[in-house]
Amino acid sequence: MTMKSKTKKIIASSVFCATLNFVLANYSTVEASYSSKSDTGTEIFDYIENRRIEERAKALTEEQKKLIEDIDEAKNRLPKPIEEGKPIPAAFVGDDLVYNAATGEFIATGNVDIIQLEGYRFQSEEAEGNIKTQDVKVRDKAHVLQINPESPRVTLDGYNTVYNYGTKTGTMGEAKGKAADYYISGKRFEFYPDHIVAYDATQTKCNAKIPDYQLSAERMEIWPEQIMRMYKVKLWIKGKMVGKKDYEERRLDDDSETYFPRVGYNSDDGAYVEDTFEFPFKDAHWKTLLNAYANTKKGIRSSGELVYSNRGIVARGIYGYYRDDNSNWIQKEPGLDIYYKHHLENSPLEYTVEYEIGHWRSEDTKSLHQEFEVGLSHDPIDLPGNFKLMLHTSYKITTDQKSTGDKSKSDVRGMNYDVILGKEFDDRFAAYTAYHYTKNNTRTALYKINLEDYSSRFETGISYRLTDKDRFVAGWKFDTQTGQLKDTDFYWYRDLHCSTAVLRWRHKRKKVEFHWQFTPW
Repeated sequence: MTMKSKTKKIIASSVFCATLNFVLANYSTVEASYSSKSDTGTEIFDYIENRRIEERAKALTEEQKKLIEDIDEAKNRLPKPIEEGKPIPAAFVGDDLVYNAATGEFIATGNVDIIQLEGYRFQSEEAEGNIKTQDVKVRDKAHVLQINPESPRVTLDGYNTVYNYGTKTGTMGEAKGKAADYYISGKRFEFYPDHIVAYDATQTKCNAKIPDYQLSAERMEIWPEQIMRMYKVKLWIKGKMVGKKDYEERRLDDDSETYFPRVGYNSDDGAYVEDTFEFPFKDAHWKTLLNAYANTKKGIRSSGELVYSNRGIVARGIYGYYRDDNSNWIQKEPGLDIYYKHHLENSPLEYTVEYEIGHWRSEDTKSLHQEFEVGLSHDPIDLPGNFKLMLHTSYKITTDQKSTGDKSKSDVRGMNYDVILGKEFDDRFAAYTAYHYTKNNTRTALYKINLEDYSSRFETGISYRLTDKDRFVAGWKFDTQTGQLKDTDFYWYRDLHCSTAVLRWRHKRKKVEFHWQFTPW
């Protein structure tokens, strides 16, 4: 039996049930990371900006909306409901459609539009295949669209596609498109049940014709464990190669900036460049990090970390130099940090436990340093009037046994509190107020790193987007016990299409900072 028609047909077979499943089937969205490096609490504006970016990323395109509408229409045309465990039907549209029920072969030509009712669309000028052997072939260009709640959104244009949706194996010639937030391309794709391989591949989040930045790899693998592995990697900025790596591995759900160096200038350190190099193990739970920082005033300093992470636990063996936002340096030689967090099921609460021990050294002292902290946080609370409230508290014990001088022991323990209230007035204007209390300060603790010289502080600030490319932020910090204004920060964020320039003026300290970062990541 042969069917031939110029109208839509519903065939009770999953002809393209997995045609798009092969495309980055477990890809995770990686959100942009804006870093204000603030000590006046303006990090809440980073939270707002990241949330807005996430909302834009999740917004459906017109093409995706149309697919949802067409799937609903096709389901209404079915003669009976879809039975659980049975193949999902597909809707075929083409100027000329031929299907042989005896052999299972089909040929569709002329504006071919095939919709698989789980959330996939396949478009081409000609497609052929066999329902019984579960093969699909497209010799020329094919456009595929995936929008399924259990998979990332994918749009891909490629050539010479051969795929078997039964074995979940196949190949595609030269292709490019978008998966989640990433623009990807490859000269050849190979699809396997548990991973994808792309050859002569690129990936970037920059949508320019010539991307401001991108990575290329001779071979790129994407695994279900949210891991991307790249071999013979080249780093490109503005179409020019700026570096090479034999191997690069990245978690797809990690928004840390590991690909490119960070460059900038501040009054304390002068011009600087910093980068993080990652060396993974075959066991995905283990990796080694090398953090390098070079500036014109203090030279080169670095640190290394052996990291284990699994089921909410992160353990780090630490050795080297670490700094805070005020250029206070600590040398850890060596140290161990163990951190655990857990979000209570069916609850807005998350608790954390952290313990660190190690030998710390500053310019004038050295000690055996220990920290133990138990914390409790509440998920952001939405209040009437578009206010958002964030709450956190912890109990922390810090001890230091001096190794030099009088070899005295320092012990600081007590509660910490953080209350932050933010409000978005509109898409351009936002403001916040915050109260923080910490027992540790430079008067009670042995080291200055990440500490103020007072315990109780009040912060407030505003953010205003003057244009689509320019955002201005101001933040103020007060000592609540004396009422004294301690810090004033002014920021100018300038969008450079696929990167951002951030200028910071620390008014009370008369210091300037500038850094350039690729965004979104």
